[in-house]
Amino acid sequence: MAGTGTAHLRAPGDVLLRVEDLVVEFPAGRSGLKVHAVSNISLDVKEGETLGLVGESGCGKSTTGKAIMQLPPPKSGQVLFEGRDMAKLSGEEQRRTRTAMKMIFQDPISSLNPRRKVEDIIAEGLRIWKVGSAPEQQTKIDDMMLAVGLDPVLQRGRRPHQFSGGQCQRISIARAVITEPKLIICDEPVSALDVSVQAQILNLLEEMKTRYGLTLIFIAHDLAVVKNVSDRVVVMYLGKICEVGSPDVIYQQPAHPYTRVLLDAIPVPDPSVRPEARAKVIGEIPSPVAPPSGCRFRTRCPKAQARCADEEPKIQEIQPGQFVACHFPLAAGETLPTRNGSSPLA
Repeated sequence: MAGTGTAHLRAPGDVLLRVEDLVVEFPAGRSGLKVHAVSNISLDVKEGETLGLVGESGCGKSTTGKAIMQLPPPKSGQVLFEGRDMAKLSGEEQRRTRTAMKMIFQDPISSLNPRRKVEDIIAEGLRIWKVGSAPEQQTKIDDMMLAVGLDPVLQRGRRPHQFSGGQCQRISIARAVITEPKLIICDEPVSALDVSVQAQILNLLEEMKTRYGLTLIFIAHDLAVVKNVSDRVVVMYLGKICEVGSPDVIYQQPAHPYTRVLLDAIPVPDPSVRPEARAKVIGEIPSPVAPPSGCRFRTRCPKAQARCADEEPKIQEIQPGQFVACHFPLAAGETLPTRNGSSPLA
């Protein structure tokens, strides 16, 4: 599944963020081996758009988000924000450019300093960059707390441990939005929250996006959540991109076997639908230290053939707006063949 290529990228002048051939690797102990976390992926986001980035845990979603922020800088590839290559900016230029890019982290509680008051956490960006006078900053803090559903009079002096997980995520959103960024990377912002709280946070993000004209990268492993918030979806597996398209097309006519499996893994509230009759993958996720040759999904794919081991698939457009990296993409309405045991190309 996982392949390379830039066929899915749009014209550089039409996008706010453009990532090309991003590579992120980490050392694996003293053996000299490397973890291939992200391998030559490319994506872009238009201004005002929400890009959903989905896949299994460990596929490189969060690493991609952090690499875009240069935390840490990627091994190679380009991250072009408003046409400027982040890797080529000096330290001070990069810091100033990054004020227009913010990140909401996965764990809402551990991402907040437990020693600081909520108003100080939210105001940190304003004070570092000396935005406005002290009274103007306080007014902005209070307005932002109200915008995310917190009472500034009662709660500005409290510390993170005095809030629930959902409230801490609201504080994280306020901290990210208060400096008026253009792009926010949301790293699984609702995965640690109850379902009812998830809905509140998702609604809040949509409201903030409309109010402040934000552009979002929404990272998640829950395709049902991503469908409701995204304008475009990128599906990842083991550090590679396998499918790109609008959520409606991908959910109705997935072209990649892995995307089909992810969709069939979503629980259906219907007792007549038997779980064993739905598509599933076989085997374990390969190690990112020694990923499979050719297509990285071939060891678990029921459609794998010899070509999948010899040749890495390139991302290609199979219908307007839908791109897939697969030698044997699914046709409309096609179901996956079922096999017992391991893939023939494992």
